[in-house]
Amino acid sequence: MDKIQNAANYVSDSVKGATNTASKEANKEVAKDNNASLGTRASAAKDAAGDKVDEKKYNTSADVNKEAAKH
Repeated sequence: MDKIQNAANYVSDSVKGATNTASKEANKEVAKDNNASLGTRASAAKDAAGDKVDEKKYNTSADVNKEAAKH
């Protein structure tokens, strides 16, 4: 039963990691946009940094769950 739960957690964490990757990239583009206001660019840069932290967290968790599901 643990293998099934680990596999489900792997899929869930992989999706969350991919979502954060996409959000990070979108925020990076806004942060680089010279047509956006300084406040918008700063907010997007902050959000991109937060997305990167979450991306790493979920990808690491997915890797752990993937290995646990194998054993």
